Parts: sequence; structure tokens; C-alpha cells
Amino acid sequence: MKTSYLIIILLYLFGVSLYGWYLKKKLVKSNDDFVAAGRRLPFPVLVGTLLATWMGSGMITGTANFIYQNGPFAGMLHLIGEPLGLLLIALFLAKRIREKTKYTIPELMEKKYGSVARTLVAVCIILAYVGIVSYQFKAGGYILNLVTGISVEAGTIISAIFIVYLAVVGGLVSVAYTDAIGTLIIFVAMIIGLPLAISQAGGLSHMMASIPAEKLTVSGGLTGIQMLGYMLPVIFLVLGEQNIYQRFGAAKDPKEATKSGFGLFWLAVLLDVLIIAIVTTSIVLYPNLQDADTAFFQVAMGLPSIIGGLIMACSVALFITTADSYLLSASTNITFDLLVKFVKPNATDKEQLKMIRISIIVLAALALLIGTFFPSILSMQMYAYSMYGAAITPALLGSLFWNKATKQGGLASIIVGGGTVLIWEIVLKTPMGWNSILIAGPLAIIALIVISLLTQKNNEKMETV
Repeated sequence: MKTSYLIIILLYLFGVSLYGWYLKKKLVKSNDDFVAAGRRLPFPVLVGTLLATWMGSGMITGTANFIYQNGPFAGMLHLIGEPLGLLLIALFLAKRIREKTKYTIPELMEKKYGSVARTLVAVCIILAYVGIVSYQFKAGGYILNLVTGISVEAGTIISAIFIVYLAVVGGLVSVAYTDAIGTLIIFVAMIIGLPLAISQAGGLSHMMASIPAEKLTVSGGLTGIQMLGYMLPVIFLVLGEQNIYQRFGAAKDPKEATKSGFGLFWLAVLLDVLIIAIVTTSIVLYPNLQDADTAFFQVAMGLPSIIGGLIMACSVALFITTADSYLLSASTNITFDLLVKFVKPNATDKEQLKMIRISIIVLAALALLIGTFFPSILSMQMYAYSMYGAAITPALLGSLFWNKATKQGGLASIIVGGGTVLIWEIVLKTPMGWNSILIAGPLAIIALIVISLLTQKNNEKMETV
């Protein structure tokens, strides 16, 4: 057992739990406080929660897996969609989303495509977000396994219990403010740890010379189509990400949302560089890892205890806040897009808050179940990103920027995108090794454009009646 690492992690968990409870008592008075932090998050907290929400365990496990297997330059290509997407959000989307959305993306989509589209989008978001939550739980299992020796399965259950507790107690207020703390820990730990890890690998020049030649190529041994299959899910997810948009919706005003978008872009670029560099050292330090999902953690465990403990604590911060964010986001879909809309439209504020909290617990149980069906976090990550990106992003962007998008076109895009991902991933088992976004993304865009153009006259007639 790595006692020093465990102590640092437990102290961090105790601290954020206590802080989350305090914030709940002080700031959570209604479901708007719980879901959108009362729409009063200041700039530093908003940027912190945006960054921690996006940089969850998918980055330090799934993406780390990809970098370990394919090298740093392929890792840069894999992640390039992220800064591009975040820059587009800062330039064009943050302000508009802050003005138009209340709680969920399906609410916004209903205005353009109707109530059926809202329901379908809510279901697709839930399917994607449960997958994302499942690998946050598993990342916690990996960390507890490394520092205590307990099984990954037991560690996964323990991490799930803690994550659900923090989400149920304080909602977005607790998550956002603890995110800001976690973001500070992330940067301090990585900036201190990176030069130490490079030194352990023999210095920068020796490290690069020791990496297998194939892992220093741009594609990392992947074909062009395979590489594209890892790039597209990231940019598709970023451009339509409800979780990020809900954070913008919690900004004090549209101007603050735009400013926070640019802050997120620059911090995300820096964090990407740090993670790619740290995981690259693992290729030299640990050339025969049995589970590439743990590459980032292995580097941390090899550093001096205080630095390694800080990095492990920062990893805990990432997966806890990200899991809480996605649980909270998906629970708002269940509550506002399904239960309130179809089951209890006259639910009081208190009843809605209870629905959200119960939904969080149910979703967590489903996430634990789904995690058993995927061989690695990277595979879970690609499924979740593809489901969200194909089913939602084309129709969402169409609703915001294309006046000719019709109700029929939006519905077709959602059904074709989400359905194709499910068939490709679950029924066909990813044939040819191609990630489903390669097929589902283009088909969803084509469906939106073609069906919208074919139904233009029908919509014009309905508008004139």
C-alpha cells in the first residue's frame, strides 16, 4: 500500500466533501441553484469548472491509453479537435447558448424541431453520458487499486459511491466551486511533476531517442481512416456538449460566458500539452504496461511521494468533478425533458429537486453496469463521444445557424446519427476497426441537409396556414 498517496487523496476528498456540504447549506435554495448555480458563477469559477468538466478521466486514462500506444504526435492529432472546437464555441456559441438555453440542450432543440426531437435528444444524451460516467468510476477504481491494492472492481464501486454523494448533496454549486480548486491542483501538480518525470526518463533527448520509431510518426501506426476515427468524436462532442453549455448557462451574463470560453480554450491547450508530455515519459519508463489505461498514473506513482500524491489527487479531482457534472447533466434531462414533461408537468420546485437526486442514483447504477461491457476506457470513450456527436451535434448546430433546417430534417438527423452508432458499436462490433463516428457523423449531416431541403415547401405551407 502507498500510504502517503492514500493520505493525500483522502485529505483532498475530505476537504471537497466538507466544502460541498458548506456550499449546499449556504447557496442551494431551489432547483435553479442546484442545476445552474443560480446563474451567478464568477469568471474564475466558471473557467475552472469548464476545464475540469472537459478534462475528466477520459483524458488521463482513455486519451493516455491512446498516447501510450500510438505516441505523442498521434496524440496531438487525436486531441486537435478539442482546441478547435473550444475556439469555435468561444467565438460563436457561448453567448448564444447563454441567451437561449435554460437547463438542457433538448429544451433548445424543441424550439426548432418539436417535442419528439426533444425526447429523442434527451434519450441520446442519457445514453452517451452514462457511458462517460462509467469510465469516471473505473478511473477511480484504477487509482484505489494502485494506492491500496484492492481490486479495480471494488475500487470502482467505492469511487462511484463517493461521486454520487457529492453530486446529490450540492448539485452544480458544489461541483463548480470544487472544480475550481481541482483545476489549481491539476496545474500545480503537473507543472512540478513533468520535469521530474522527464529527468527519470533520461532527459528529453534520451527519452525521444528511446521511443520506438513507429510511435514517433504522425499517425502512430494507424491508417488515415483509423486516425480520423479518433479525431472526429472529440470535435463532434465539443461542439454540441450540453455539459459545457450548461456551464455557460450558469454564467452571470452572456459577456461573461464568452470571456470564459476564451479562458477555457487557452487553459485546455496548456493542459493537453502537459498530459501528452507526461504520458510520453511512460512509454520509456514503463515500456511493457499490461493496461495502457494506467500510463498516466504509473508516472505519478514513480515520482517522489508528495509530487506523485498531488498528481494522483489531481486525477481524483478530474474524475470526481467530471462524473458529477455528467450525472447532474443527464439527471436534468430525465427530470425536465422526460418526467416533468410527460409524467408530472405540475411538479413543484421541491419535487423537481427530488427527481433530479433520484435520477442521479439511478444513472450511477446504470453506469456501473455499462462499464462491464467495454474492454478499456478508450473504447468506452469513443462510444460515448460518437453517440453524442452523431446524434446531437449536427441537429444542434443546424438549429442555431441554419434557418432552412426543418423539423423533419432535425428528427432524421437525430435518429440516423444515434441509430447508426448503436448498430455499428453494439450489433456489428465496430467492423474494420473503424469508430462509429466515421459512418454516423456524415450520415447524420446528410440526413439533416437532404430531408430539410426536401421538406422546405411543407414547412412554408404550415407557416402560412
